[in-house]
Amino acid sequence: MVKDTMMELDKALDESLDMLVKYCMSSSEIDRKLYYEYDVKRGLRDANGKGVLTGLTEVSDITSSVYENGVQVPSDGKLYYYGYDVEDLLAGRTELYRFEEVTYLLLFGQLPTKNQLDAFIDIITDIQELSGQFVRDVIMKSPSENIMNSLQKSIITLYSFDPSPEDISIRNVLRQSLQMIAKMPLISVYAYHAYQHFEMGGSLLIRNPDPKLCTAENILRLLRPDGKYTELEAQALDIALVLHAEHGGGNNSTFTTHVVTSSRTDTYSAIAAAIASLKGPRHGGANLKVLQMFECIKKNVKDWEDEDRIRDYLQKIMDKKEFDHTGLIYGMGHAVYTLSDPREVVLKRYAKKLADENGLDEEFKLYDRVEKIAAKMLTENRHLFKPICANVDFYSGFLYSMLGIPEQLFTPIFAISRISGWSAHRLEELVNNGKIIRPAYKYVGLHHDYIPIGERKSVIKK
Repeated sequence: MVKDTMMELDKALDESLDMLVKYCMSSSEIDRKLYYEYDVKRGLRDANGKGVLTGLTEVSDITSSVYENGVQVPSDGKLYYYGYDVEDLLAGRTELYRFEEVTYLLLFGQLPTKNQLDAFIDIITDIQELSGQFVRDVIMKSPSENIMNSLQKSIITLYSFDPSPEDISIRNVLRQSLQMIAKMPLISVYAYHAYQHFEMGGSLLIRNPDPKLCTAENILRLLRPDGKYTELEAQALDIALVLHAEHGGGNNSTFTTHVVTSSRTDTYSAIAAAIASLKGPRHGGANLKVLQMFECIKKNVKDWEDEDRIRDYLQKIMDKKEFDHTGLIYGMGHAVYTLSDPREVVLKRYAKKLADENGLDEEFKLYDRVEKIAAKMLTENRHLFKPICANVDFYSGFLYSMLGIPEQLFTPIFAISRISGWSAHRLEELVNNGKIIRPAYKYVGLHHDYIPIGERKSVIKK
Protein backbone atom coordinates (compact mmCIF):
# COMPACT_ATOMS: atom_id res chain seq x y z
CA MET A 1 0.00 0.00 0.00
CA VAL A 2 2.81 2.38 0.95
CA LYS A 3 4.73 1.39 -2.19
CA ASP A 4 1.68 2.09 -4.40
CA THR A 5 1.24 5.50 -2.74
CA MET A 6 4.90 6.37 -3.34
CA MET A 7 4.60 5.38 -7.01
CA GLU A 8 1.55 7.61 -7.38
CA LEU A 9 3.43 10.49 -5.77
CA ASP A 10 6.41 9.94 -8.09
CA LYS A 11 4.10 9.94 -11.14
CA ALA A 12 2.40 13.14 -9.95
CA LEU A 13 5.79 14.75 -9.36
CA ASP A 14 6.98 13.78 -12.85
CA GLU A 15 3.86 15.27 -14.42
CA SER A 16 4.27 18.47 -12.39
CA LEU A 17 7.91 18.75 -13.36
CA ASP A 18 7.07 18.29 -17.05
CA MET A 19 4.62 21.19 -16.83
CA LEU A 20 7.06 23.37 -14.86
CA VAL A 21 9.84 22.67 -17.37
CA LYS A 22 7.63 24.08 -20.13
CA TYR A 23 7.07 27.24 -18.09
CA CYS A 24 10.77 27.51 -17.31
CA MET A 25 11.83 27.05 -20.94
CA SER A 26 9.26 29.47 -22.30
CA SER A 27 10.15 32.19 -19.80
CA SER A 28 13.94 31.80 -19.96
CA GLU A 29 14.69 31.63 -23.69
CA ILE A 30 15.99 34.91 -25.13
CA ASP A 31 15.88 35.88 -28.80
CA ARG A 32 19.42 35.32 -30.11
CA LYS A 33 19.18 38.39 -32.35
CA LEU A 34 19.15 40.58 -29.25
CA TYR A 35 22.69 39.52 -28.39
CA TYR A 36 23.85 41.09 -31.66
CA GLU A 37 21.60 44.11 -31.33
CA TYR A 38 23.07 45.03 -27.95
CA ASP A 39 26.60 43.86 -28.84
CA VAL A 40 26.67 41.43 -25.91
CA LYS A 41 30.06 39.77 -25.43
CA ARG A 42 28.72 36.26 -24.85
CA GLY A 43 31.19 34.19 -22.89
CA LEU A 44 33.09 37.47 -22.32
CA ARG A 45 34.50 37.14 -25.83
CA ASP A 46 34.40 39.48 -28.80
CA ALA A 47 33.18 38.55 -32.28
CA ASN A 48 36.58 37.01 -33.11
CA GLY A 49 36.53 34.79 -30.02
CA LYS A 50 39.13 36.84 -28.18
CA GLY A 51 38.57 37.29 -24.45
CA VAL A 52 37.30 40.66 -23.25
CA LEU A 53 39.87 42.36 -21.03
CA THR A 54 38.49 42.29 -17.46
CA GLY A 55 41.61 42.43 -15.31
CA LEU A 56 45.39 42.53 -15.01
CA THR A 57 47.75 39.85 -13.73
CA GLU A 58 51.44 39.15 -13.29
CA VAL A 59 50.98 35.45 -12.50
CA SER A 60 51.15 34.08 -16.04
CA ASP A 61 51.16 35.05 -19.70
CA ILE A 62 50.07 33.26 -22.86
CA THR A 63 51.28 34.21 -26.34
CA SER A 64 50.37 32.78 -29.73
CA SER A 65 51.46 35.40 -32.23
CA VAL A 66 54.24 37.82 -33.09
CA TYR A 67 54.37 41.09 -35.02
CA GLU A 68 56.25 41.10 -38.32
CA ASN A 69 56.45 44.47 -40.10
CA GLY A 70 53.56 45.69 -37.97
CA VAL A 71 51.36 42.71 -38.85
CA GLN A 72 50.26 40.15 -36.26
CA VAL A 73 51.00 36.61 -37.44
CA PRO A 74 50.48 33.24 -35.70
CA SER A 75 53.46 31.71 -33.89
CA ASP A 76 54.18 28.71 -31.72
CA GLY A 77 52.42 29.13 -28.40
CA LYS A 78 54.30 30.14 -25.27
CA LEU A 79 53.23 29.90 -21.62
CA TYR A 80 55.02 31.94 -18.96
CA TYR A 81 54.82 31.70 -15.18
CA TYR A 82 55.83 35.05 -13.68
CA GLY A 83 57.73 35.78 -16.89
CA TYR A 84 59.55 32.43 -17.09
CA ASP A 85 58.93 30.24 -20.13
CA VAL A 86 57.44 26.96 -18.83
CA GLU A 87 59.55 24.93 -21.24
CA ASP A 88 62.68 26.58 -19.79
CA LEU A 89 61.46 25.81 -16.27
CA LEU A 90 61.08 22.14 -17.19
CA ALA A 91 64.39 21.94 -19.03
CA GLY A 92 66.25 23.74 -16.25
CA ARG A 93 65.41 21.12 -13.62
CA THR A 94 66.02 17.47 -14.53
CA GLU A 95 65.19 15.91 -11.14
CA LEU A 96 61.75 15.60 -9.55
CA TYR A 97 59.97 18.27 -7.46
CA ARG A 98 59.35 20.42 -10.55
CA PHE A 99 55.76 20.92 -9.43
CA GLU A 100 56.83 22.07 -5.97
CA GLU A 101 59.30 24.53 -7.50
CA VAL A 102 56.65 25.95 -9.83
CA THR A 103 54.16 26.21 -6.96
CA TYR A 104 56.71 28.27 -5.04
CA LEU A 105 57.17 30.51 -8.09
CA LEU A 106 53.41 31.02 -8.52
CA LEU A 107 52.84 31.85 -4.86
CA PHE A 108 55.84 34.11 -4.28
CA GLY A 109 56.65 35.46 -7.75
CA GLN A 110 60.27 34.33 -7.82
CA LEU A 111 62.25 31.15 -8.29
CA PRO A 112 63.46 29.65 -5.02
CA THR A 113 67.06 29.08 -4.04
CA LYS A 114 68.02 25.51 -3.11
CA ASN A 115 67.55 26.28 0.60
CA GLN A 116 64.23 28.04 0.02
CA LEU A 117 62.89 25.12 -2.04
CA ASP A 118 64.01 22.57 0.55
CA ALA A 119 62.32 24.56 3.32
CA PHE A 120 59.14 24.91 1.20
CA ILE A 121 59.05 21.16 0.53
CA ASP A 122 59.45 20.51 4.27
CA ILE A 123 56.44 22.75 4.97
CA ILE A 124 54.30 20.95 2.38
CA THR A 125 55.20 17.50 3.66
CA ASP A 126 54.66 18.53 7.28
CA ILE A 127 51.05 19.59 6.64
CA GLN A 128 49.96 17.12 3.95
CA GLU A 129 48.52 14.40 6.18
CA LEU A 130 44.83 14.27 7.05
CA SER A 131 43.58 13.33 10.51
CA GLY A 132 41.91 9.96 10.96
CA GLN A 133 38.78 11.80 12.04
CA PHE A 134 38.65 13.78 8.78
CA VAL A 135 39.24 10.70 6.63
CA ARG A 136 36.60 8.71 8.52
CA ASP A 137 33.91 11.36 8.97
CA VAL A 138 34.28 13.39 5.77
CA ILE A 139 35.88 11.32 3.01
CA MET A 140 34.58 7.85 3.90
CA LYS A 141 30.99 8.91 4.47
CA SER A 142 28.68 9.31 1.46
CA PRO A 143 31.35 8.76 -1.22
CA SER A 144 30.51 10.17 -4.65
CA GLU A 145 30.93 8.58 -8.06
CA ASN A 146 32.25 11.93 -9.27
CA ILE A 147 35.41 12.53 -7.24
CA MET A 148 35.19 16.26 -7.94
CA ASN A 149 32.07 16.36 -5.76
CA SER A 150 33.96 14.60 -2.95
CA LEU A 151 36.84 17.01 -3.40
CA GLN A 152 34.54 20.01 -3.20
CA LYS A 153 32.79 18.62 -0.10
CA SER A 154 36.12 18.00 1.62
CA ILE A 155 37.48 21.47 0.85
CA ILE A 156 34.34 23.10 2.23
CA THR A 157 34.54 20.92 5.37
CA LEU A 158 38.13 22.02 6.01
CA TYR A 159 36.52 25.33 6.98
CA SER A 160 35.18 23.64 10.15
CA PHE A 161 38.67 22.44 11.12
CA ASP A 162 40.26 25.89 10.69
CA PRO A 163 40.61 28.11 13.80
CA SER A 164 40.47 31.26 11.61
CA PRO A 165 38.43 30.36 8.52
CA GLU A 166 37.06 33.87 7.85
CA ASP A 167 40.38 35.71 8.20
CA ILE A 168 41.32 36.93 4.71
CA SER A 169 44.58 38.61 5.66
CA ILE A 170 47.36 37.67 3.23
CA ARG A 171 49.22 35.75 5.92
CA ASN A 172 46.19 33.62 6.78
CA VAL A 173 45.13 33.06 3.17
CA LEU A 174 48.67 31.94 2.35
CA ARG A 175 48.53 29.47 5.25
CA GLN A 176 45.18 28.14 4.06
CA SER A 177 46.44 27.87 0.48
CA LEU A 178 49.48 25.85 1.53
CA GLN A 179 47.25 23.55 3.57
CA MET A 180 44.97 22.84 0.60
CA ILE A 181 47.83 22.46 -1.89
CA ALA A 182 49.41 19.89 0.44
CA LYS A 183 46.21 17.96 1.22
CA MET A 184 44.47 17.96 -2.16
CA PRO A 185 46.32 14.84 -3.49
CA LEU A 186 45.38 12.77 -0.44
CA ILE A 187 41.76 13.91 -0.47
CA SER A 188 41.40 13.00 -4.16
CA VAL A 189 43.02 9.56 -3.96
CA TYR A 190 41.31 8.64 -0.68
CA ALA A 191 37.94 9.70 -2.12
CA TYR A 192 38.54 7.44 -5.12
CA HIS A 193 39.42 4.47 -2.91
CA ALA A 194 36.39 5.14 -0.69
CA TYR A 195 34.03 5.06 -3.66
CA GLN A 196 35.64 1.91 -5.05
CA HIS A 197 35.27 0.18 -1.68
CA PHE A 198 31.87 1.31 -0.41
CA GLU A 199 30.03 1.57 -3.74
CA MET A 200 31.85 -0.83 -6.06
CA GLY A 201 32.89 -3.55 -3.61
CA GLY A 202 36.63 -3.14 -4.09
CA SER A 203 39.35 -3.37 -1.47
CA LEU A 204 39.89 -0.31 0.73
CA LEU A 205 43.41 1.06 0.32
CA ILE A 206 44.42 3.93 2.58
CA ARG A 207 48.15 4.52 2.75
CA ASN A 208 49.91 7.42 4.45
CA PRO A 209 52.07 9.66 2.24
CA ASP A 210 55.84 9.31 2.33
CA PRO A 211 57.41 12.65 3.36
CA LYS A 212 60.54 11.76 1.37
CA LEU A 213 58.62 11.74 -1.90
CA CYS A 214 57.38 14.54 -4.16
CA THR A 215 53.70 15.16 -4.96
CA ALA A 216 53.78 13.12 -8.19
CA GLU A 217 55.46 10.15 -6.52
CA ASN A 218 53.04 10.17 -3.61
CA ILE A 219 50.02 10.23 -5.93
CA LEU A 220 51.26 7.09 -7.70
CA ARG A 221 52.25 5.44 -4.43
CA LEU A 222 48.90 6.17 -2.76
CA LEU A 223 46.93 5.09 -5.81
CA ARG A 224 48.55 1.79 -6.71
CA PRO A 225 47.99 -1.39 -4.65
CA ASP A 226 51.72 -2.23 -4.64
CA GLY A 227 52.79 1.42 -4.30
CA LYS A 228 55.41 0.98 -7.03
CA TYR A 229 56.19 3.16 -10.07
CA THR A 230 59.02 3.79 -12.51
CA GLU A 231 61.19 6.89 -12.63
CA LEU A 232 59.73 7.82 -16.02
CA GLU A 233 56.18 7.54 -14.67
CA ALA A 234 56.96 9.88 -11.77
CA GLN A 235 58.67 12.34 -14.14
CA ALA A 236 55.74 12.30 -16.55
CA LEU A 237 53.19 13.02 -13.81
CA ASP A 238 55.42 15.68 -12.23
CA ILE A 239 55.63 17.47 -15.58
CA ALA A 240 51.88 17.11 -16.21
CA LEU A 241 51.24 18.80 -12.85
CA VAL A 242 53.52 21.69 -13.83
CA LEU A 243 51.79 22.17 -17.18
CA HIS A 244 48.31 22.24 -15.62
CA ALA A 245 49.25 24.44 -12.66
CA GLU A 246 48.31 27.76 -14.24
CA HIS A 247 46.97 29.21 -17.47
CA GLY A 248 46.16 32.89 -17.09
CA GLY A 249 43.37 34.68 -15.27
CA GLY A 250 40.76 34.28 -18.00
CA ASN A 251 40.11 30.54 -17.94
CA ASN A 252 36.76 29.67 -16.37
CA SER A 253 37.91 28.31 -13.00
CA THR A 254 40.57 30.95 -12.40
CA PHE A 255 38.18 33.73 -13.38
CA THR A 256 35.70 32.15 -10.96
CA THR A 257 38.38 32.41 -8.26
CA HIS A 258 38.79 36.13 -9.01
CA VAL A 259 35.03 36.76 -9.06
CA VAL A 260 34.33 34.94 -5.80
CA THR A 261 37.42 36.36 -4.08
CA SER A 262 36.32 39.89 -5.02
CA SER A 263 33.26 39.42 -2.78
CA ARG A 264 35.70 38.87 0.14
CA THR A 265 34.42 35.40 0.93
CA ASP A 266 36.57 32.83 2.73
CA THR A 267 39.32 30.82 1.03
CA TYR A 268 37.54 27.46 1.23
CA SER A 269 34.44 28.84 -0.49
CA ALA A 270 36.56 30.41 -3.23
CA ILE A 271 38.44 27.18 -3.98
CA ALA A 272 35.23 25.13 -3.82
CA ALA A 273 33.75 27.46 -6.44
CA ALA A 274 36.81 26.97 -8.64
CA ILE A 275 36.48 23.19 -8.30
CA ALA A 276 32.80 23.45 -9.29
CA SER A 277 33.85 25.32 -12.43
CA LEU A 278 36.61 22.83 -13.31
CA LYS A 279 34.19 19.93 -12.91
CA GLY A 280 32.21 21.14 -15.94
CA PRO A 281 32.94 19.08 -19.07
CA ARG A 282 33.58 22.25 -21.08
CA HIS A 283 36.54 23.01 -18.84
CA GLY A 284 38.18 20.12 -16.98
CA GLY A 285 36.68 17.02 -18.55
CA ALA A 286 37.85 17.33 -22.14
CA ASN A 287 40.76 14.87 -21.82
CA LEU A 288 38.33 12.11 -20.87
CA LYS A 289 36.24 12.93 -23.95
CA VAL A 290 39.40 12.60 -26.06
CA LEU A 291 40.06 9.16 -24.59
CA GLN A 292 36.47 8.06 -25.24
CA MET A 293 36.63 9.44 -28.78
CA PHE A 294 39.75 7.41 -29.50
CA GLU A 295 38.07 4.25 -28.22
CA CYS A 296 35.43 4.80 -30.91
CA ILE A 297 38.08 5.50 -33.55
CA LYS A 298 39.95 2.30 -32.68
CA LYS A 299 36.77 0.24 -32.92
CA ASN A 300 35.67 1.71 -36.25
CA VAL A 301 39.01 2.09 -38.03
CA LYS A 302 40.55 -1.36 -38.21
CA ASP A 303 43.73 -0.31 -40.01
CA TRP A 304 45.30 2.45 -37.91
CA GLU A 305 47.79 3.23 -40.66
CA ASP A 306 45.11 3.90 -43.27
CA GLU A 307 44.85 7.69 -43.28
CA ASP A 308 41.92 7.68 -45.71
CA ARG A 309 39.87 5.54 -43.32
CA ILE A 310 40.83 7.79 -40.43
CA ARG A 311 39.82 10.85 -42.45
CA ASP A 312 36.47 9.28 -43.36
CA TYR A 313 35.65 8.48 -39.75
CA LEU A 314 36.67 11.93 -38.52
CA GLN A 315 34.36 13.40 -41.16
CA LYS A 316 31.51 11.33 -39.72
CA ILE A 317 32.29 12.70 -36.27
CA MET A 318 32.28 16.25 -37.65
CA ASP A 319 28.98 15.54 -39.44
CA LYS A 320 27.47 14.49 -36.07
CA LYS A 321 26.96 10.93 -37.29
CA GLU A 322 29.44 9.23 -34.96
CA PHE A 323 30.76 9.30 -31.39
CA ASP A 324 28.66 11.72 -29.27
CA HIS A 325 26.96 13.49 -32.22
CA THR A 326 28.18 16.96 -31.22
CA GLY A 327 30.36 17.42 -34.30
CA LEU A 328 33.38 18.12 -32.09
CA ILE A 329 36.81 16.57 -32.44
CA TYR A 330 37.91 16.77 -28.84
CA GLY A 331 41.41 17.95 -28.02
CA MET A 332 41.65 20.04 -31.17
CA GLY A 333 41.63 23.83 -31.18
CA HIS A 334 42.15 26.47 -28.53
CA ALA A 335 40.81 29.96 -27.83
CA VAL A 336 44.33 31.43 -27.83
CA TYR A 337 46.89 29.04 -29.29
CA THR A 338 47.12 28.65 -33.07
CA LEU A 339 50.27 26.92 -34.36
CA SER A 340 50.92 24.95 -31.17
CA ASP A 341 49.96 24.62 -27.52
CA PRO A 342 53.26 24.44 -25.55
CA ARG A 343 51.67 22.16 -22.96
CA GLU A 344 50.61 19.70 -25.66
CA VAL A 345 54.10 19.74 -27.18
CA VAL A 346 55.70 18.67 -23.89
CA LEU A 347 53.01 16.13 -22.97
CA LYS A 348 53.24 14.56 -26.42
CA ARG A 349 56.96 14.02 -25.86
CA TYR A 350 56.32 12.19 -22.59
CA ALA A 351 53.34 10.30 -24.00
CA LYS A 352 55.69 8.87 -26.62
CA LYS A 353 58.24 7.87 -23.98
CA LEU A 354 55.57 6.12 -21.92
CA ALA A 355 54.10 4.47 -25.02
CA ASP A 356 57.53 3.09 -25.90
CA GLU A 357 57.99 1.84 -22.32
CA ASN A 358 54.53 0.20 -22.30
CA GLY A 359 54.57 -1.27 -25.82
CA LEU A 360 51.89 1.15 -27.04
CA ASP A 361 53.85 2.78 -29.84
CA GLU A 362 51.19 1.89 -32.46
CA GLU A 363 48.52 3.60 -30.38
CA PHE A 364 50.73 6.67 -30.03
CA LYS A 365 51.18 6.75 -33.82
CA LEU A 366 47.37 6.69 -34.19
CA TYR A 367 47.12 9.76 -31.93
CA ASP A 368 49.81 11.47 -34.01
CA ARG A 369 47.99 10.71 -37.28
CA VAL A 370 44.63 11.88 -35.98
CA GLU A 371 46.22 15.09 -34.68
CA LYS A 372 47.67 15.98 -38.09
CA ILE A 373 44.65 14.92 -40.14
CA ALA A 374 42.10 16.61 -37.84
CA ALA A 375 43.99 19.91 -37.80
CA LYS A 376 43.87 20.10 -41.60
CA MET A 377 40.27 18.93 -41.86
CA LEU A 378 38.96 21.39 -39.29
CA THR A 379 40.71 24.30 -40.98
CA GLU A 380 39.34 23.37 -44.41
CA ASN A 381 35.81 22.31 -43.42
CA ARG A 382 35.13 25.32 -41.24
CA HIS A 383 36.85 27.80 -43.57
CA LEU A 384 39.04 29.14 -40.78
CA PHE A 385 41.60 31.85 -41.37
CA LYS A 386 43.86 30.81 -38.49
CA PRO A 387 45.56 27.45 -37.96
CA ILE A 388 44.18 24.86 -35.55
CA CYS A 389 46.43 22.89 -33.23
CA ALA A 390 45.96 20.12 -30.71
CA ASN A 391 45.52 21.39 -27.16
CA VAL A 392 46.72 20.08 -23.80
CA ASP A 393 43.79 17.65 -23.53
CA PHE A 394 44.72 15.74 -26.65
CA TYR A 395 47.48 13.64 -25.06
CA SER A 396 46.87 14.12 -21.33
CA GLY A 397 44.16 11.45 -21.06
CA PHE A 398 46.32 8.98 -22.99
CA LEU A 399 49.25 9.81 -20.71
CA TYR A 400 47.15 9.40 -17.55
CA SER A 401 45.79 6.06 -18.75
CA MET A 402 49.36 4.80 -19.31
CA LEU A 403 50.17 5.89 -15.74
CA GLY A 404 47.31 3.70 -14.49
CA ILE A 405 45.33 6.69 -13.30
CA PRO A 406 41.61 5.81 -13.41
CA GLU A 407 39.29 8.00 -15.46
CA GLN A 408 37.50 9.19 -12.30
CA LEU A 409 40.71 10.93 -11.25
CA PHE A 410 41.52 12.70 -14.54
CA THR A 411 39.84 15.97 -13.54
CA PRO A 412 40.86 15.76 -9.84
CA ILE A 413 44.50 15.48 -10.98
CA PHE A 414 43.89 18.71 -12.92
CA ALA A 415 42.53 20.29 -9.70
CA ILE A 416 45.49 19.03 -7.64
CA SER A 417 47.71 20.94 -10.03
CA ARG A 418 45.58 24.01 -10.75
CA ILE A 419 45.03 24.88 -7.08
CA SER A 420 48.54 26.39 -7.16
CA GLY A 421 47.38 28.85 -9.82
CA TRP A 422 44.03 29.46 -8.13
CA SER A 423 45.83 30.31 -4.88
CA ALA A 424 48.19 32.69 -6.68
CA HIS A 425 45.29 34.51 -8.31
CA ARG A 426 43.31 34.69 -5.07
CA LEU A 427 46.30 36.28 -3.35
CA GLU A 428 46.76 38.68 -6.26
CA GLU A 429 43.09 39.72 -6.10
CA LEU A 430 43.30 40.34 -2.36
CA VAL A 431 46.64 42.19 -2.49
CA ASN A 432 45.32 44.58 -5.14
CA ASN A 433 42.05 45.14 -3.25
CA GLY A 434 39.95 45.44 -6.39
CA LYS A 435 36.24 46.21 -6.62
CA ILE A 436 33.70 43.42 -6.48
CA ILE A 437 33.44 41.99 -9.99
CA ARG A 438 30.00 42.81 -11.31
CA PRO A 439 29.46 42.78 -15.09
CA ALA A 440 26.20 44.08 -16.53
CA TYR A 441 23.22 42.17 -17.88
CA LYS A 442 20.66 44.12 -19.90
CA TYR A 443 17.00 43.45 -19.20
CA VAL A 444 15.17 42.61 -22.46
CA GLY A 445 11.83 41.47 -21.06
CA LEU A 446 8.60 43.45 -20.75
CA HIS A 447 7.17 45.30 -17.74
CA HIS A 448 3.71 44.15 -16.58
CA ASP A 449 0.90 45.48 -14.44
CA TYR A 450 0.15 43.33 -11.41
CA ILE A 451 -2.81 40.93 -11.90
CA PRO A 452 -4.77 39.60 -8.87
CA ILE A 453 -4.46 35.84 -8.53
CA GLY A 454 -8.11 35.15 -9.36
CA GLU A 455 -7.80 36.92 -12.73
CA ARG A 456 -4.59 35.25 -13.97
CA LYS A 457 -4.40 32.91 -16.95
CA SER A 458 -1.62 30.44 -17.68
CA VAL A 459 0.27 31.37 -20.83
CA ILE A 460 3.33 29.66 -22.31
CA LYS A 461 5.39 31.72 -24.76
CA LYS A 462 6.06 30.11 -28.13
